[in-house]
Amino acid sequence: MKILYFSWLRECIGVSFEEYSTEQTTLLGLINELVDREPRYKEAFKNLARIKVAIDHELIDDMNTTISEANEIAFFPPMTGG
Repeated sequence: MKILYFSWLRECIGVSFEEYSTEQTTLLGLINELVDREPRYKEAFKNLARIKVAIDHELIDDMNTTISEANEIAFFPPMTGG
């Protein structure tokens, strides 16, 4: 799957996207796996309340959402208008 990182998440992790394979079946499982990989992921995902997620271009609210069939997962901060 392709994982995309936007805004301060991209800055923290150091890449805008990566191709990634996982045996995890839920979004939370994937996040925990990434956090265990390297300190930069731990820093980026330390407060999940500050992160929005889209799976295959659909916004999701449940971190237990299945990712088994996902092609793309995007992580980004909440957007504000002005």
